[in-house]
Amino acid sequence: MSSSLPAAVPPGWYPDPAGLRQWRVWTGTEWSEVTRSYPAPVVSTSLAANLPLLQALRRILVAGIAGVLGGLALLVSALAHWPGTAHPTPWWFALSASNVAVALLVVGSVVCAFGVKELNGRWTLEAFLPGVNLFVASLLVTRRLGRSKVSRVVAEMVVLALFVFAARDDLWLCVGPIAVAYVETSWFSALIDQLTGPPTGATSNGS
Repeated sequence: MSSSLPAAVPPGWYPDPAGLRQWRVWTGTEWSEVTRSYPAPVVSTSLAANLPLLQALRRILVAGIAGVLGGLALLVSALAHWPGTAHPTPWWFALSASNVAVALLVVGSVVCAFGVKELNGRWTLEAFLPGVNLFVASLLVTRRLGRSKVSRVVAEMVVLALFVFAARDDLWLCVGPIAVAYVETSWFSALIDQLTGPPTGATSNGS
């Protein structure tokens, strides 16, 4: 072969110095005629095909879950302490908090709408249901992972309903949105991990 490696390089499989898409054995002193083709780039092709879905899932993970659940929690808290209630906050704080909450809900719902579209492969009516589309996306994620149970999502919605209607009297119910956010994050992360596959940097140069 025209190019060689330093003598200190141990024998083993290395990329072909001729630039061909294959491995070639370095004996320790010279290149041998023993070669092996690179495996077909199945993982990269799969990642390219799933790239829009992966981007949508990551947006839900970063902004969708926090937007819907954080916005809901902030809005319920602001209304529970609205001026005129038993434990009121100043008008400026109530208005500011409610406006931020609505903005979070809008952003989260829009992000989730695109997530539902990518998971379904097309636009559907449920993608446009504000807030609810997070749980629609969660159901679709569950099915993608091979688990078609609806009970988890129903239980999460029950927890949130209890928070909405009883948080004014039982402040400990604020852990509800936090718990739901944690569970949702784990499910979306699981599908992202499944789509991306194992790390590709662990290629050995041995046999």
